[in-house]
Amino acid sequence: SKHLLSKTMSQYCYSPLLPGHGNIRLLRLLPHEDESADIQCELYDYSLQDSCRTHLYEALSYVWGDPEEKLPIFLHKHRFDVTINLHSALFRLRNHSMERILWVDAICIDQANREEKEHQIQSMANIYGQASRVVVWLGEAADDSTQALEEIRVAGGRMFSTHSSGEVVKEAVLALLLRPWFRRIWILQEVAAARHVSIICGSMEIDGYAFCLGVEQLKEFYDERPDLQSSFRSVAYLIRGATFRRKGLGQDSKETWPLGELVEMYRTHEATLRSDKVYALLGMSSDDVSKAGLLPDYSVPWQDLFEALIRFLLCKETPMKILPGKTIAVIESQGCILGKIMSIQRDISVNGGQEVHVKWRNKLDGLEDTEEFTNKLDGLEDTEEFITNWTLQPSTESTREGDVICLLQGASNPTIIRFCQDCWAIIRITATPPPATGTEPEDECPKYLQLAQAFRTHNLRCIWNWEGSPGKLQGQDEYE
Repeated sequence: SKHLLSKTMSQYCYSPLLPGHGNIRLLRLLPHEDESADIQCELYDYSLQDSCRTHLYEALSYVWGDPEEKLPIFLHKHRFDVTINLHSALFRLRNHSMERILWVDAICIDQANREEKEHQIQSMANIYGQASRVVVWLGEAADDSTQALEEIRVAGGRMFSTHSSGEVVKEAVLALLLRPWFRRIWILQEVAAARHVSIICGSMEIDGYAFCLGVEQLKEFYDERPDLQSSFRSVAYLIRGATFRRKGLGQDSKETWPLGELVEMYRTHEATLRSDKVYALLGMSSDDVSKAGLLPDYSVPWQDLFEALIRFLLCKETPMKILPGKTIAVIESQGCILGKIMSIQRDISVNGGQEVHVKWRNKLDGLEDTEEFTNKLDGLEDTEEFITNWTLQPSTESTREGDVICLLQGASNPTIIRFCQDCWAIIRITATPPPATGTEPEDECPKYLQLAQAFRTHNLRCIWNWEGSPGKLQGQDEYE
């Protein structure tokens, strides 16, 4: 049989990638009139050094799937095994008479070459950003996904929301949004850099912007699913932005954010390797992390990478302990209390940000340490203070009324914490203060941070649970 014959063919062997910045491989997906024919491809070297334009290839964004279950394709007549999900994507993308030029990470990067892999990862934002479009492959049709996409397409053309079309359609849409692609962390920079996004599921294809509009119109379907709201909204925000990104202007035209904000927004997205939860965000970061020990290096243990990340976000001298084998850091630091969150207005923007009302301390009356200190947090109401509005970027963990704003020793930005029995749970490890313009009362916030060193400091024992929720800190045994 065909598959038996393929097993006897020699495996494909990579040639070294050409040296120099901007060199990549592209995949030529060869056409075939017979839909059941083996997938035949070719690899060739390509240069992205001309960054002043988009290039005529499509970058594939997908979930690898089970690495143990694979099917063969053929590169230059040699066998090359890919996951079932990637095989399905290539099958759907193959044309009957025209070749298609693609960039696919599992094929275009020699995954067995660690040095090449680390180098190419640093270029992935440019690879996706300079593609003519990014093709999102959600997988084969299942769970009425075709009906769900049609409902989303129709809803996207409406001027306002309407009542649901029935329980079957609702369940189909929910099943589509629960697909693994929306939860994977690597897909974030892929759509964050894209100039145009198309979404394919089975034989159905829809424009990315239209998809996001339609799902937003159907938000009543997932109003009671905060987990879905969080994962989809963060991805949809990036997909919608593709329409408004400048075309053909190179690396400077892609959107970037401070690494601390990216960590807060996306740290609960999934990755096979823990280290990828950091590395996958670097392509979207506006910070220079080259000297912070954060560049992709898969020989670095997770504990060392996690510690380097915290020192970059807070301070190089921050005293901490990383719990072995866990994504939990215990930070013992001096810090001063700046104020507390008085009230919250949720969902003020399409990306899920929060506008909070903050009561800032305005008097050097320092509260005492130990238990009396925590009991007297409400004493902030008895001091001189001023209240401002503060727009917080989206975060995995929502800020609540009563959360406390502090400045840990050596940190340049405040941290938002919440008291939990005998320690403080970190809600936002870094919160960017509002910019100063010099015209509004809110402009006192950055100036206030400069004066924070004059406040009485306290010993703060803070716990940052990277993958968990502050609610999980209720049982303290594992932290003792």
